[in-house]
Amino acid sequence: MASAYAAVDGARLSSILSKLPEVGAKLGGQPAEWRVREVGDGNLNLVFIVEGPAGGVVVKQALPYVRLVGESWPLPLERSWFEYNALVEHARYAPRLTPKIFHFDREQAMIVMEYLSSHLIMRKGLIRGVEYPRFAADIAEFLAETLFNTSVLAGSAAEHKRRVELFARNIELCRITEDLVFTDPYREAPLNRWTRPHLDADKRAFEKDSALKIAAQARKYQFLTAAQALIHGDLHTGSIMLNESDTRVIDPEFAFVGPIGFDVGAVIGNLYLAYCAQEGHESSPGARDPYRQWILDQIAAVWTGFHDRFLALWRKAKQGEAYVAGLVASPQDEAAMEAERARFMRKLFEESLAFGGLKMIRRILGLAHVEDLESIADPAKRAVCERKALAIGRELVLGGAAFSGIADANAAAKAARA
Repeated sequence: MASAYAAVDGARLSSILSKLPEVGAKLGGQPAEWRVREVGDGNLNLVFIVEGPAGGVVVKQALPYVRLVGESWPLPLERSWFEYNALVEHARYAPRLTPKIFHFDREQAMIVMEYLSSHLIMRKGLIRGVEYPRFAADIAEFLAETLFNTSVLAGSAAEHKRRVELFARNIELCRITEDLVFTDPYREAPLNRWTRPHLDADKRAFEKDSALKIAAQARKYQFLTAAQALIHGDLHTGSIMLNESDTRVIDPEFAFVGPIGFDVGAVIGNLYLAYCAQEGHESSPGARDPYRQWILDQIAAVWTGFHDRFLALWRKAKQGEAYVAGLVASPQDEAAMEAERARFMRKLFEESLAFGGLKMIRRILGLAHVEDLESIADPAKRAVCERKALAIGRELVLGGAAFSGIADANAAAKAARA
């Protein structure tokens, strides 16, 4: 079957889509009238926008290697199968926030999905200083609904084990995370890169930072062993498309059953990266102070919204095989259960901050960086922003236990930027 795979170009893609009645109707007209553009700017895949007289679709095809590196780093095409299944799961619990799927071809590692023509990748909007009024509430909803409902807090042990079995085979993409997030930034790795020579001393210091290295490995152990819920696995601001009235979460090809805090932390960490990057995009010192505050407000709103919605779902749940609802029968039982929920959420808060901090560090000292910082042309100015982000990231990893809540994390971010 795999031998039939071939990476597509515009002409071949039009031919493939012409054989799909639903997609053909979506595009309208004849294949000769369709406009095909390759727009992929990510690290792994081919991405095409196909437009016809009636509308458009997006086609994503996996490549058998890491696009960022080349054929020297092979990757299994089967990752598109995990992405497709994750999108199906997300659509079960957060349909309003998930792109519609029109077709999936496992042999060609290809997904045909909704074209969000009025949406922008959030990372690009953050660079431009755009405010999104629905973002925090929508992402909090997505996180709570998908993470709670794919855990044994909501469902049966058998269902959970089947989900674990399916996504446990997403080995190679999990390995990318295991190396690039938790290990490589703290050692000499051939694919590491950073703003040289400005951050050379910072890189050496992080390689010698015993407390940070061990904390990173503790979170790696959790990532390897804590099968809590189906996580997106790469939920940064480049995996969110939105406009003023609508939000969608895309690209869950790193999905597997892992620690809940990893997804929550990824969102928080990427917002802190955007916060630090504003200094490199403002026209004059302080010009983006109101926007910096808006970003901090979003961080607080994402955590608070997620926390409250997750708890509300938990309190209503009747079918979960963890914390069986039937055992909570008396007022004393309920009081004990509320105390346990508070303990669980407090631990999740600290884990989320730590994962977020590690995600920040890897984007500065590891292989794959972020446009928020990379688009700052002056390397000296970029390094100033990156050094502040590294300080925030380290504080989130090591200092979360001392924070009374998300306001303390924001205060620490402000102090690191001062």
